[in-house]
Amino acid sequence: MKAIVYERTGDATVLRPVDRPVPEPGAGEVLVRMAVAGVNPTDWKARRHGELPAGWQTPGQDGAGVVEAVGEGVDRSLIGERVWVWEAAWQRPWGTTAEYTVLPARQAVRLGAASFDLGACLGIPFLTAHRCLTAGEYLPDALHAGALADHTVLVQGGAGAVGNAAIQLARWADACVIATVSSAEKGKLAAAAGADLVVNYREQDVVAEVRKIAPEGVHAIVEVSTRNTDTDVQLLRTGGAVCVYADDGGGEVALPVRPLMALNARWQFVLVYTAPKAAKAQAVVDVAAAVEQGGVRVGEEAGLPLHHYPLTAAAAAHQAVEDGAVGKVLINTTDDR
Repeated sequence: MKAIVYERTGDATVLRPVDRPVPEPGAGEVLVRMAVAGVNPTDWKARRHGELPAGWQTPGQDGAGVVEAVGEGVDRSLIGERVWVWEAAWQRPWGTTAEYTVLPARQAVRLGAASFDLGACLGIPFLTAHRCLTAGEYLPDALHAGALADHTVLVQGGAGAVGNAAIQLARWADACVIATVSSAEKGKLAAAAGADLVVNYREQDVVAEVRKIAPEGVHAIVEVSTRNTDTDVQLLRTGGAVCVYADDGGGEVALPVRPLMALNARWQFVLVYTAPKAAKAQAVVDVAAAVEQGGVRVGEEAGLPLHHYPLTAAAAAHQAVEDGAVGKVLINTTDDR
């Protein structure tokens, strides 16, 4: 099979195409013929700063394809199923940027009739967004239609991949969703994803605009930047939660103690890889349900433009994400997707 690997950390030039034997699934594993791989910021960060316990790494946590074989103890009815996969490369060398990957069967989720492109966009962004929408004390443990009814959610950075996922999942769960963006173009994307109100933070007063439709504050803030701390403090309602999934803009947070004590507020930090197992398992179930019910879309019309690269251009795909591409970067791992 053709695969992309790196044998040392560094910039995108360390990625190279190789020919490797197709791996065999072990006990509890499945072999997936990949169709599309998704590229996430954690992929290039691991490529630059991660470890290589196997001496090599095929990058890519997310993707979609077809199960071709199963290992001992795995239901053979999975063979031939179209699936989306998550965390393929977490503490394992076999990522999704290859014609085949192997991974635990629980990390290959039935995709049904949805497109491989959609499947490759799920994984890290949607599981992260789910955690951000369920981690607060007054937030539900699971998402479904009506789960966030009477809730107001603020998504800081509504044009990013996690921001888009948070908007879509929150709307599917019937929340009122407000998104912040940095430009009119990104505002169109957040609106297309389903945001009820979009605020351009470069041109508008975020606190004033949000308070117009949420005078008591918001229940949850899906937060991409520590630079927004002052704004977040002003917009939380009693019992609200700020769920921080990135540190864009700085690595430290200073919080005013007494105002947040009065609100019984929560600052929740989120890294999907180390999230509680039960929460992650619920996220997989809920995201799969959202897909099955048509609550999740991708593409420009859904606020998530797709940028396709061939497998041989994996380095360019990584560089595009590292350079801040708006939308989702995908790698076509086969010609028959």
